[in-house]
Amino acid sequence: RRCEAPLAVVRRSVRGAGRRIRRAAGGVKMKWVTRSHVHVDRVACPWLISRFIDSEAEFLFVPKNQVESITHDQEAIPFDVPGVELGHHGDGCSFDAIMQKYELKDPALVRLAKIVNAADTDRLENDAIAAGLEAVATGYSVRFPDDLENLSHQFAVYDALYAWCRLQTAGSGA
Repeated sequence: RRCEAPLAVVRRSVRGAGRRIRRAAGGVKMKWVTRSHVHVDRVACPWLISRFIDSEAEFLFVPKNQVESITHDQEAIPFDVPGVELGHHGDGCSFDAIMQKYELKDPALVRLAKIVNAADTDRLENDAIAAGLEAVATGYSVRFPDDLENLSHQFAVYDALYAWCRLQTAGSGA
């Protein structure tokens, strides 16, 4: 089932490992909003946010035509939506924009960002792993059409891919 339901239905949190916690002013957990029907960037970004920015972040997945009103009404941070700060710019995807804004420079995350970018921007030839990530994202979308359920399953994929990226960058001095 797709997340076309009222906001109350999709207003659940996806909790991360909390390696790093940055909070909005006043220490309140951050709310993030994007379009429903998650795919590569709209899974990778919540993973990145949960793992490295705010382990208690709340994610709202709404129809595209509701993102702007929810952003305002819920004081949420929009991502992976056309025309927002944390969206696609030039050759960069939303994952890249979040990495830049929050100054995430871990070499393994930089490596993961290259994979995510190539998979999300349909430039699969830019990274050998990207086609696999795209295939996994498509498969999870078929198996778990509910956005939050999809995230709950795919986060393990990103945890594993990040672990692989850590191994790849550990010996390179990156």
